[in-house]
Amino acid sequence: MRIVAGSAKGRALTGPKPSSGHIRPTADRVRETIFNMLGQFLDGQAVLDLYAGTGALGLEALSRGAGRLVLVDQDREALALCRKNTDDLGFTAQVSILAQPVVRALPALGKQGEKFELVFADPPYAARVVETVLDAVVAAGVVTPGGTVVVEHDKREAAPDAHAGLTREDQRRFGDTLVSFYRAP
Repeated sequence: MRIVAGSAKGRALTGPKPSSGHIRPTADRVRETIFNMLGQFLDGQAVLDLYAGTGALGLEALSRGAGRLVLVDQDREALALCRKNTDDLGFTAQVSILAQPVVRALPALGKQGEKFELVFADPPYAARVVETVLDAVVAAGVVTPGGTVVVEHDKREAAPDAHAGLTREDQRRFGDTLVSFYRAP
């Protein structure tokens, strides 16, 4: 795994141990396609990465010019990977790491008045929670008007065309993975 573009282009990311089956990093080619669709540079945007795993999606956003990043995960190994990758890339000053379940982190961020132009969600495929995540993101009020929510999920889990006020603008398939792009009104 490497950062695909931007200020940290080509820098390696530490991935999970081979014996760790519960962390599934987003493949480089999938990240590259996601950012080709979002735009190459993020010009100071605030980014939220839910179920962060290695932090690859959010750290790619920082490399491409995002201004700040909040990584959320509850798994100890994932949190250690997020910290290591953030430190190794020199992004520590721009990153906050929340060690808690997404269902607790989102309401807390909403109460603090946090807003993000870009939200990534890559929940465990077995959880089948696309609609639940969309509900929680909207209920917390953390997406700016016109902001984007990108959800990576299993191809067998349908993602609605519209949900909780968000409209799906695009969807791409990569083997068993679907990436759905939603826009806030």
